[in-house]
Amino acid sequence: MKLKILVGTMTSTADYVAQAIQMDCADLVEDIEVQLMDGLDISAFDEDALYLICTSTYGSGDVPDNARSLYESLDATPKFLGHVRYGVIALGDRTYQQTFAFGGKKFDERLQGLGAQRVGEVWIHDASAGTMPETEGTAWCREWLQLALAPAQTAA
Repeated sequence: MKLKILVGTMTSTADYVAQAIQMDCADLVEDIEVQLMDGLDISAFDEDALYLICTSTYGSGDVPDNARSLYESLDATPKFLGHVRYGVIALGDRTYQQTFAFGGKKFDERLQGLGAQRVGEVWIHDASAGTMPETEGTAWCREWLQLALAPAQTAA
């Protein structure tokens, strides 16, 4: 199974988290691709892969500039994404309580609205906590991957 990490970032923090995951989780997934969201649209989800959205929040709870075209295409050219399994890493700063981690939360809401299946819970990192998102993100991702890669339960 391929893990495709789609990165939305303004200051490269989300990219650093994705690259740390790529290095740290190579023993769990054979093929991990990190791709900045620049210029992507909904067709980014056409590949047979497990997806991880890794994005910061910018401005008043917006997705980063480089993620805008992908995010907007989910509304502008919607299609059923029932084949898509994904997770979300949402980076934010709790000092902005009204819009904390909205970048990731917005992607999650829109993907679920198109039928995509989120694996596990959205993981949120708080920049004001003083912890390293790369360290905590890779630890979370190792647990998330075990859940995502577990054999599917068959319905009785």
